[in-house]
Amino acid sequence: MKKLQSSLLNMVLVLTGVAVIMGCILAAVNNVTSDPIAQQEKKALQEGIQKVMGGQTVQAGEQPDTIISMTDKKGKTFYYSIYNVKDSVGNPIGAAVQDTVNGFGGDLVVLVGFDEAGIIKGYTLLKHAETPGLGAKADEWFKNEDKPKACILGRDASDSLYVTKDNGNVEAITASTITSRAFLLAVNNAYRAYRLSSGAADECGKGTENCCGKKKSCDMPCCQGETNKEEVEPKEEETES
Repeated sequence: MKKLQSSLLNMVLVLTGVAVIMGCILAAVNNVTSDPIAQQEKKALQEGIQKVMGGQTVQAGEQPDTIISMTDKKGKTFYYSIYNVKDSVGNPIGAAVQDTVNGFGGDLVVLVGFDEAGIIKGYTLLKHAETPGLGAKADEWFKNEDKPKACILGRDASDSLYVTKDNGNVEAITASTITSRAFLLAVNNAYRAYRLSSGAADECGKGTENCCGKKKSCDMPCCQGETNKEEVEPKEEETES
């Protein structure tokens, strides 16, 4: 067999062939794995909805009933998925809202359950990259009934939630103030989206007097014009609250 001459053209042809073959392999792998991944994500969402609505048997669609968009002062748009929830016999009992904020380690995807009066029923983290042993504790910290100052379950979401360091009434995760602020911002914004999906006016919660002038925790538009989903930025080390 005649040996190919070493030339720029031959090298380009070989590299192109390798790239095409690898592309076909990756496409085949993606086709095999994409459906199982999507099914797993749907299952996790449905289980999450049941969990955040108090663990009872509920009915909710696989797709959101409403998608609310909000634009901050920098022109960036954020989207909130609202899943209307019914009990086992079909009576409306509230909604689960999926929200994404910027945590300490990256995207923090939170699913929050509200009853029709705006009381927080539960929450779960669908995705996060927070520090193990620190920010990752958010998955349980704010639902621990043995820590009443930290637990948000049963609270009226119209009274906006902020960490005590920002003159709020929620105890932050020890040494994880950034994650705590990001999580509470997600809950506040989720409630705001829930109200908007119900046709309510976009207005401040009752707790905004504690946030005006504090850029890192203020998320309401009437608080000096700050909407903010970008106020929580992972630009500092997590510190003791």
